[in-house]
Amino acid sequence: MPDKEDIVNILNNNHLNSNFQNLARELDILEPKSPEDVYKTWLEPTPLRPSVLSENVDSARQNLAASFVNGFVNAGFGKDKLLTGDDGNRWIYRNKDHGMLSATAALGLLYLWDVDGGLTPIDKYLYSKDDQIKAGTLLALGIVNCRVHNECDPALALLADFVHDSNSVLRNGSVFGLGLAYIGTNRSDILSLLIPAIEEANTAECFSMACLAAGMVAVGTCSGEVSQAILTKLMDWRENDLLKSSHSLIAVLGLGICFMGRKDSIDASVETLEVFPEPFCSISKTILHMCAYAGTGDVLIIQEFLNNCGEKISIADPPPEPKIEKSKEKKKTKVEWDPTLAQALTVLGLGCVSMGDEVGSEMCHRVLGSVGRYGDPTVRRAVPLAVALNSASKPDLPIIDLLTKYSHDADDKVACNSIFALGIVGAGTNNARLAASLRQLAVYHSKNPSELFMVRLAQGLAHMGKGTMTLSPCHTDRQFIDYCALAGLLVPLVALLDPHALILGKSHYLLYALATAIQPRWLLTLDENLQPISVPVRVGQAVDIVGKAGTPKTIAGIHTHSTPVLLGAGERAELATNQYEQLSPVLDGVCILKKKSDETDSIM
Repeated sequence: MPDKEDIVNILNNNHLNSNFQNLARELDILEPKSPEDVYKTWLEPTPLRPSVLSENVDSARQNLAASFVNGFVNAGFGKDKLLTGDDGNRWIYRNKDHGMLSATAALGLLYLWDVDGGLTPIDKYLYSKDDQIKAGTLLALGIVNCRVHNECDPALALLADFVHDSNSVLRNGSVFGLGLAYIGTNRSDILSLLIPAIEEANTAECFSMACLAAGMVAVGTCSGEVSQAILTKLMDWRENDLLKSSHSLIAVLGLGICFMGRKDSIDASVETLEVFPEPFCSISKTILHMCAYAGTGDVLIIQEFLNNCGEKISIADPPPEPKIEKSKEKKKTKVEWDPTLAQALTVLGLGCVSMGDEVGSEMCHRVLGSVGRYGDPTVRRAVPLAVALNSASKPDLPIIDLLTKYSHDADDKVACNSIFALGIVGAGTNNARLAASLRQLAVYHSKNPSELFMVRLAQGLAHMGKGTMTLSPCHTDRQFIDYCALAGLLVPLVALLDPHALILGKSHYLLYALATAIQPRWLLTLDENLQPISVPVRVGQAVDIVGKAGTPKTIAGIHTHSTPVLLGAGERAELATNQYEQLSPVLDGVCILKKKSDETDSIM
């Protein structure tokens, strides 16, 4: 039998990369893919194909999209056609300014979970003279260590020196990297680095990154140190225009992540937020409630959110749409919050609270349909994001059709969010219908750089890990919610409430928060000595048997496979042999099997 140390190594994901490589070898998908293999532009309609040449008009943005696509598609494989070859430097320099940060950080996805083999090829970029490449390297080092606990703590050793760097770009890269590397650990030595970073922050972006990283490390712990540091800094900035930046949404989300799933512990923080002016007070309290009640299906909080969605807000002041006018008048423009932003967050909150429960999710989709038809423009932008949160890596046809309809909306922000939502819904599934829809959208939006950027991102997410991964935070046969994964999903979705300011601006690196939610969607079986074994299993669509008499079948549409096997959304597996018995109640992820003493070779 394995000793305690072996079990702890499995729980710390120390063998995750080697087991994933074995799965890739078994499925014969080790050959790296290029972004063009994902776009498949040769399948687009022939009369319209020349319009794709308009991509060259905004080539910097399309190169950035290709970097993200390349990272997501080859995530965990350690090989690609852009960055790991001899032309790696050349590809990074094809991006401009802040684009180089994300292009370099994509190396972290390529070597995901490979702490031993991934640090050396990434480390060489740490000696670059360009600050953006250096910051991307720091972020990549954090991504490699994401959800893997290593005794040597390489991420801490490499990133700690830059947390208080005078250069804000390097500081943000190291702080965000630490948050990704140590998410959910609640380690006091990491927090002792990040809390001073919150207190010293002098720009909205530095403050938001420090808050987000600290919240990720302390996810779901109600850490008094983290919450007090964030709230104190927010109070200091109460009359400051920095608080009205879109980055402060991410800062408050960091506070909310700290209280993830702890609905009984937010009263003191909610009371503190009462002193802030509207609409920031409502925005902050909504984010806090959304995180605290995530996945609970609490009917009362859903009713409260629905009540807030239905209210019509009268705007006494001039409408805040022209946030940035002409470049000459930029300094004179006063930044104001959109008063309907709190309502948009309640819509996202509906998806967050009702996720994990099939009945609640179905009712949520019906409600969101009405909100999408009759809501204010800002509120409508949140509808596709809420739908995506409820159906991450679960590409049901009605959901794909609904989001495809929204992706042709006249409001470009609704269209952008809907396209990204399609990527989240189909993440890691290689869904053929979704891939065809995205190719059509690439032609439809070929002259709109922002929408085309989102289409490319969605295509990369849909083919994530070459179809072997998932972003769903639900695990153990959808009985539990992984709050670390949910926190990573919420970051880009909250940022997309104002897409042009963050994801479509200079903060596109926030998309790498999805690394916390990436997991192989496999069933891997080990024997008592923790060696991989292949056993026959029956895989089929899960059937709800609660309240049914007798011993009804728990799966339908059965197919028999030999492990390791990929499990799709809503699928369940059962052992198809009498030789072994399972030591866990559910066959999902990595499972240890014990050979029965009365060795019977019969197949059930």
